[in-house]
Amino acid sequence: MVGKVRITLQTLQVLQALLDRPADEHYGLKISENSGLPTGSIYPILTRLETAGWVSSDWEDIDESAEGRRRRRYYRLTDPGARLAREEIEQAHNQLSPRASRRPDWLPARSNTGGALA
Repeated sequence: MVGKVRITLQTLQVLQALLDRPADEHYGLKISENSGLPTGSIYPILTRLETAGWVSSDWEDIDESAEGRRRRRYYRLTDPGARLAREEIEQAHNQLSPRASRRPDWLPARSNTGGALA
């Protein structure tokens, strides 16, 4: 089951970073780089997304000594999470983008006669 998530600009940035390659696994530092947010900002967002079922995560299985680094936690959008992420990003885009094709009802119609209103 997928729950509701508070959508902030930063949440949208994390979702967009995950949607750039929705089937891939992403680790925190890469999500930080791709979203333009500091790591301290993305982990609470990822936790909220995971708690709500939008994202799943797993630790990689490596020998840290052999690899010379700590293991990473990889995050992936769930299928419902990817769908909801696309919807939220589209909704935000529609709210922020002017709609040239849609004129408000109160705006007079344009004239074809060089400036006079019809």
